[in-house]
Amino acid sequence: MHRNPKDGNGDVLLVDKPAGWTSHDVVQKLRGLLHLRKVGHAGTLDPRATGLLIVVTGPMTRKLSLLMELDKEYRGKMVIGARTPSFDAETEVVERGDCSSVTEGALRSLLREYVGEISQTPPLYSAVKYKGLPLYKYARRGLHVERPQRRVTISALDLLSFAPPEVEFRAVCSKGTYIRSLVDDIGQRLGCGAFLKSLVRTRVGTYSLDDALTIPELEALCTRPNRVERR
Repeated sequence: MHRNPKDGNGDVLLVDKPAGWTSHDVVQKLRGLLHLRKVGHAGTLDPRATGLLIVVTGPMTRKLSLLMELDKEYRGKMVIGARTPSFDAETEVVERGDCSSVTEGALRSLLREYVGEISQTPPLYSAVKYKGLPLYKYARRGLHVERPQRRVTISALDLLSFAPPEVEFRAVCSKGTYIRSLVDDIGQRLGCGAFLKSLVRTRVGTYSLDDALTIPELEALCTRPNRVERR
């Protein structure tokens, strides 16, 4: 961030979203801090996920569509040998499988098969809308809704550490990719199930999490109108 976020020309703010916050929560927080109505974000992060959320203000909101097209990089941890309805740790494990036969080499080979353009089905526990309501509202009522598949691109999918049942990985992907769905698909291919334990977005295009500000840092910045801090 190169200018004061209260600048009338608008700005691009790099926010380190904390766990438990929705992307909308961050936008609402910044609207209050900056006393601005025109604030938006360039790509949703799940509430349990952390990391880089790009927020734009004022006239810069016109660039939202361009920012949303940028590729994303994530670091995540999956648990193999179990499956949850939400594909992450938000819901309880409903299926368990034996992951003792899964080897590091076999998993590396499987991950390579997902690099390229693939089809995905959005999780039922997601903000994708069906008949005007987000899917997670149907899921919480115990209702199953058919979700159309979407095409996404995985540019890289690397195994970072293998310590079953936990596996750490890095993914670079196009907009609209659900890492939770990717992990669930991998678990089904392994034959033992898998769910996403944690996820951090580390990069969007050329924007890096290393340059992002935490919520407390933004609060401090917004109370010092003549001072710009950088991380």
